[in-house]
Amino acid sequence: MNSNFFRNIFNKAKEAGGREFLQAENGEIYTYHDLLEVTGRYASFLEEIGVCPGDRVAVQVDKSPEAYFLYLAVMRMGGGFLPLNTAYKKSEIEYFLSDAEPVVFICSEKNKFEYIDLISTHVKLGAITLEFNGTGELCENSKKYSSSHEVCQKELHDVAIIMYTSGTTGQPKGAMLTHQNIVTNAEALTKLWEFTEKDVLLHALPIFHAHGLFISTHCVLLSKSKILFLSKFDKDTVINCLPSCTAMMGVPTFYTRLMSSTSFNHDLVKNMRLFVSGSAPLLEETSREFTERTGHTILERYGMTESAIISSNPYHGDRKYGSVGKAIEGVEVKIVDDFGKALEFDEVGHVQIRGPAIMKGYWKKPEKTKEEFTEDNWFKTGDLGKKDSEEYLYIVGRHKDLVITGGFNVYPKEVELIIDSMPGVKESAVIGLSHADFGEAVTAIVVLEERCNVEAEEVISFCRNELASYKVPKQVIVYTTLPRNAMGKVVKAKLREELSTLYY
Repeated sequence: MNSNFFRNIFNKAKEAGGREFLQAENGEIYTYHDLLEVTGRYASFLEEIGVCPGDRVAVQVDKSPEAYFLYLAVMRMGGGFLPLNTAYKKSEIEYFLSDAEPVVFICSEKNKFEYIDLISTHVKLGAITLEFNGTGELCENSKKYSSSHEVCQKELHDVAIIMYTSGTTGQPKGAMLTHQNIVTNAEALTKLWEFTEKDVLLHALPIFHAHGLFISTHCVLLSKSKILFLSKFDKDTVINCLPSCTAMMGVPTFYTRLMSSTSFNHDLVKNMRLFVSGSAPLLEETSREFTERTGHTILERYGMTESAIISSNPYHGDRKYGSVGKAIEGVEVKIVDDFGKALEFDEVGHVQIRGPAIMKGYWKKPEKTKEEFTEDNWFKTGDLGKKDSEEYLYIVGRHKDLVITGGFNVYPKEVELIIDSMPGVKESAVIGLSHADFGEAVTAIVVLEERCNVEAEEVISFCRNELASYKVPKQVIVYTTLPRNAMGKVVKAKLREELSTLYY
């Protein structure tokens, strides 16, 4: 039996045939037949240039239908897909290329030139270009290849995707997601959220992130429905598209921005059946206001790179404000104390999860993988939470210092290392503060060297040159000293308390 998840897609696409699969922002339509044709050509081309099953294919390109078909094509020919945030700078890309050892790198012409030294050092087959408008070497060179590429034979535990998630030490970790992980999650969500052939999903998420790459799109593929594929989130564009859609998945920032428009009301969304929010905490007041404005209750769910979706509020039944719902089919969730003992209802502790959707491990980091799993195979999420008597899960904080801003993960240590390297900076502490639009705002507290004067804007500008834009602090505050405990560790909880009203 072939366990390649693309086999599921292939079968569904064969059944759907000429049905519309994807409508691009410019109005261009791709059918399910086109999906098979394009992915077949891309897969044949990649194989011809030397990409073999199991090889990593690194991709840093702007969102486009062609970029999404590339993801499916890599799966079809048995490779490991490695999506990279388009905001990553050269120094960040160097780490990913050296660590993941991809055999080919798909990028823009501009980045192919800018990263030429990195590519020649770390990428065996070099780079192939793909631009936001669907032009480039991938599209042009694949035209002459056959579309009848067979679906590569894969086992359940073979790696399909490697997604990097930042580490508390500043070194990102590659979560290895297998075909079993993907199919388990996709089937559970398609069933839970009741996707059918009649659905039209409004897609405004980036596709270098699990939420946009596969959590949302796999529901469409398995239900043979349609996707309205926007290049990015633009409030006015989304508002114009909503009347022709039935479902939308987004981050809290999407919903706060939609509600800033007077035209966003009940009549606008009368054809919608489902709004899903994830990737960042949804403020309860945002959810309540959304319900008042539209008559819809946003379905909040909980997931992470290492496992895709863990829990979800129900499609039918009580969607509890502030809760991320119950464990989905195939996933177990428990709350434990510091010693691993299971806690009772309403007791706050560490969230641990288990099931076939949990990643295989971290790429080339067996010790880190072992550290994050218990002996009986429960994964330690690093989140703090509680469950009520009806098994609804509430995330109340994070054991780690992760900041989630606009749906993206930022680990403070990575930003602190950059700030601390600035002339005149003695030390820094980076925290996340509650923000109505972004969920959390990256905020830097900086201590300067004696007799040095560094302006806040200088720090922000320095970070912009070294980090992806979402990691750059929204504000920089100068302190004379950082609060520390008896062991000399910075007490970030005290900083969060002192600055809690900064954005309100």
